[in-house]
Amino acid sequence: MRSGQVRSSHVTLTLFLAVAVLSAAPGGGANRSSLQTGPASTAETFTSPPVLQNTSAKPGVVELDLTAAPSRVEMVPGKPATAWAYNGTVPGPTIELHEGDTVTIHFHNKLAQTTTVHWHGLHIPAGADGSPLNPVLPGGSQDYTFKIPAGTAGTYWYHPHPDMTTTEQVAKGLYGALVVRPAQVADDPLAGIRDRLLILSDNRFKADGSVDFPEHMSPDSHVDAENGREGDVLLVNGRTMPAISIRPGELQRLRIINASAARIYRLAIAGQKLVHVGSDGGLFAAPREENELLVANSERVEILVRGGAPGTRVVLQSLPYDRYDPHTRPADWNQPRDLLELRTSTDAPVAPMTVPAALRAIQAIDTKLVAARRTIVFSQGLINGKAMDMKRVDVTSRLNTTEIWQVENVVAMDHPFHLHGFRFQVIDRDGVPEPYVSWKDSVNVPKHGKVRVAIRFEDFPGKWMFHCHILDHEDMGMMGILLVR
Repeated sequence: MRSGQVRSSHVTLTLFLAVAVLSAAPGGGANRSSLQTGPASTAETFTSPPVLQNTSAKPGVVELDLTAAPSRVEMVPGKPATAWAYNGTVPGPTIELHEGDTVTIHFHNKLAQTTTVHWHGLHIPAGADGSPLNPVLPGGSQDYTFKIPAGTAGTYWYHPHPDMTTTEQVAKGLYGALVVRPAQVADDPLAGIRDRLLILSDNRFKADGSVDFPEHMSPDSHVDAENGREGDVLLVNGRTMPAISIRPGELQRLRIINASAARIYRLAIAGQKLVHVGSDGGLFAAPREENELLVANSERVEILVRGGAPGTRVVLQSLPYDRYDPHTRPADWNQPRDLLELRTSTDAPVAPMTVPAALRAIQAIDTKLVAARRTIVFSQGLINGKAMDMKRVDVTSRLNTTEIWQVENVVAMDHPFHLHGFRFQVIDRDGVPEPYVSWKDSVNVPKHGKVRVAIRFEDFPGKWMFHCHILDHEDMGMMGILLVR
């Protein structure tokens, strides 16, 4: 166990799964707060992406091969169509790493477009970040080499980050999960709890099962450009409305990634508390009980759920959330959407499982000595009144200093802020202090809202991106370059 971790005190959290009405169709629409009686299947239909295999036999060394290429994939069941996939699967294979690992990922671009692979949320050298500053040309290859720092165990993800075409490449299937685990199993305070990965995405499909994009300059394309691309089909690990089986009384850990281009998920289980144990940069200092959780695109959350009475079911939903410009808000924005069914089996209850009252030590960034205070203004398609210029540096910061950035959203729709390479801590939102300390790399800035964050620029000089993570907005130039030197 590393110093600073507290493992001695435990508390039993009472999150039991109750019976809920199910939708007649996957992803269907009405609120499921009332009870349903009668027999129900407790079989599991949930699937996880395959884990990318390490080809190195050396301890602490990870060597992986990853290829982006056109592939025939059933993104719609029973309708194989051409997608763009990592190693032939959508989502791509899950990359599992450990703190302290030295990693080399041999990436091959077999697309007809330039691409990159961005390791979203990792604190690694600028040359390995996969930003648009380091493109991989069609037919080209790139070795991404980096070391996983201590203290960053958590849930991350990877996706393309080319200049101006990220939305298309992600929508066609290029995204996957990256999980960093502690160096030793004993260093994970939640070891022994079953670990599940949920990659949330949405998409639109044609009748033949291929991805549907609006015609260029059509009214629908203007709506996508304004709101960010949303799809009417909601997916978990590439499937609609899968079911997870859980034993009565069993705890399970759900690692949730929002890989959608623009959709924000307001997660809830009717009548239940969500036990929130982590976010972008890993576990919190202590668990928190919440009625619901807002997960902006590119954010991650970790929650715990517990099996209820044998044979009962509940649904994890995304409740209505108005992130939209009022002129292009979709008509069905106020309808809840079903994501995942949790089925309590008829097995014998498991022995009582407890959750540590303390998960890990997190030290707040010291803001007594601040090198700079900056204001980053988000307007529609612009940052500080400017569109992206790959040859321009927008912010210059010094290595081994702390800064406070205030991100201001001056328009009537939400914009999520993402910083490459460096984690930050939220200080306050609209002047209200953040009630707990956590590590973040993305944060939603609501319409006409302000969020202040503290950033410590440790290690890794170079050029880094910061941007709105609505992918259409990023592609249109709502992005800037940070130089750390």
